[in-house]
Amino acid sequence: MRHKVAIAASILLAAAGGGAWWWYNMGPGAKPPDFTASAPAKPGAPPPGGAAKPGTPPPAVGVEAVKVTIGTARQSVLAVGTFRSNEAVMVRPELASRVKEFNFREGEKVTKGQVLVRLDATLDEAALAQAEASLALSRANFERATSLVARQAGTEKAVDEARAALRRDEAAVQLAKARVEKYTLIAPFDGVVGLRRVSVGSYLVAGADVVNLEQIDPLKVDFRIPESFLPAVRVGQPIAVTVDAFAGREFPGKVYAIDPLVDEAGRSIVIRAIVDNPGDTLRPGVFGRVAVTLATRENAMFVPEQAIVPVGDRVQVYRVVDGKSVPTFVRAGQREKGQVEIVEGLTPNDMVITAGHLKLPRPGMPVTIVPPGGQRPPGPPPAGAPKPASGASAPTPGGAPSTATTPNPPGKGG
Repeated sequence: MRHKVAIAASILLAAAGGGAWWWYNMGPGAKPPDFTASAPAKPGAPPPGGAAKPGTPPPAVGVEAVKVTIGTARQSVLAVGTFRSNEAVMVRPELASRVKEFNFREGEKVTKGQVLVRLDATLDEAALAQAEASLALSRANFERATSLVARQAGTEKAVDEARAALRRDEAAVQLAKARVEKYTLIAPFDGVVGLRRVSVGSYLVAGADVVNLEQIDPLKVDFRIPESFLPAVRVGQPIAVTVDAFAGREFPGKVYAIDPLVDEAGRSIVIRAIVDNPGDTLRPGVFGRVAVTLATRENAMFVPEQAIVPVGDRVQVYRVVDGKSVPTFVRAGQREKGQVEIVEGLTPNDMVITAGHLKLPRPGMPVTIVPPGGQRPPGPPPAGAPKPASGASAPTPGGAPSTATTPNPPGKGG
């Protein structure tokens, strides 16, 4: 009897569980089963959820790339310098006097030997006239004494005294002429006069400043470089100078002289260079940045700085080979004007990626070269996108029709 009761209880429990399952899955409000999930996929149809089909290559990544450029690499050292006049002098009188006349305009060019200033020489001109009169008398006395001796009517002593007086008066005339000439100040070389310090009628003592005279074409530039560059620097080396007043412009020159004495305080070499200054563009006293070219290398390879990717203590670039990215370690050389010299690791026909490195997580990913700015070249629209009407251009992110074309692959015209 007990065995029958246990069997009946088991049957009732099973029936209750079956009824509960039916109510949960088939009763009112139950979600209908999705029989398509287990249906076999059609041939060629994409897997559910948009997942890539096993074995399908990843889509190409748009990157910017340029070809390696060939140029001249220059090993140079940078310094700061100051422009100086090729020749410079302050015009000063040697004798005290009053300014009588100026024969120049401030800031104009003058030539060598041109009279700049005339001073009042009245007193010394009178002394010169007196000396010339004494000289005329001495010359007549000497001639008279010589004639008397020739007729044996005079003495040799009289002739010697007349000769000495003549020479004394000749020297007096030369001295008076020299003093009179000192009152005329002339230009010792071609140049440009500055601003005068005095006016007409000013009384000047000996050595007073009157006006400065500068020869500014060419100009000299003095600068210092560390003594470690002593073996590499020599007379005649080219330089390039830039100044803030003329941004973006370089003024070429060459090393003119090297000071034989090394500065003990700064352990530096003082160098003087010559820079042509046509049109008097530059002026003495201007601050300049000097680049001295120590050596040059022809046919050097350069890439933009954006192509360099630091990896620890090394650098690498991403090359584009057969439409795929290939990271390559390189050895960099000189840097100038946004370009980096590549000494080892590249060939002249290589194309390197300049933007889009972060979108390349692993080597060998397919890439597509796009114009600067990130716009992709025209191509087939992605799956699911509406196709443009016949004859219409593919829209670009900006909305205008795209005219960019994909560059030739490396090795086929660059």
